[in-house]
Amino acid sequence: MSRLSTSRLLAQNLFQSLSRPAPSTPLWTRAFSQTPQPRVALPPKTKDNAFTVMETLARSMKGEGSPVALVNINMADELQIEPEQGDEPYHFHIYAHRHNTHVTVTKPNRDAIISLSCGNLGFKKSNRKHYDSAYQLGAYVVDKLHQKGIVKDIHKLEVTLRGFGAGREAVVKVLLGNEGKMLRSKIVRVSDATRLKFGGTRSPKPRRLG
Repeated sequence: MSRLSTSRLLAQNLFQSLSRPAPSTPLWTRAFSQTPQPRVALPPKTKDNAFTVMETLARSMKGEGSPVALVNINMADELQIEPEQGDEPYHFHIYAHRHNTHVTVTKPNRDAIISLSCGNLGFKKSNRKHYDSAYQLGAYVVDKLHQKGIVKDIHKLEVTLRGFGAGREAVVKVLLGNEGKMLRSKIVRVSDATRLKFGGTRSPKPRRLG
């Protein structure tokens, strides 16, 4: 077969492929007209149900169902989270700086129940910064909680520490001692909210003595 006849055959096949009639419906309409995949049937809710959200996602990735079925999954039911675990605890804030100590007890909605400092107990000026004044403040706040009957309402308590003054250790000693034995078993979290400086304004010149 000559080179001329070979080129004619190739040109004829190419022309037939280019002149092939277009489909009756465009490709984008055919893509949206496909029937959706069936939803994954969730197993009935039982106490010992080990079916989790991740298993449903794995099944959908294998082609056994659509990820749209994950929308109707109740996360709390599937993971078996008790309603009480999501309750917000009461908060016991301890703010201890160089010159004073503040103790604030708040409700789960952050409304203050008791907010006192060493100055409210009669300590004046430099006497407010000592360990003894902070210890008396912590014991007084715990005693007030007992008198008002708030201890019975507290099921969870979060202790938040701020600052590194002498009152930090003093109030913690109150909670670990006999005064705080009713609250000690209800503490679920201890956090530190001390503010750390980064950037900001220039620090004052350090004081030089002698």
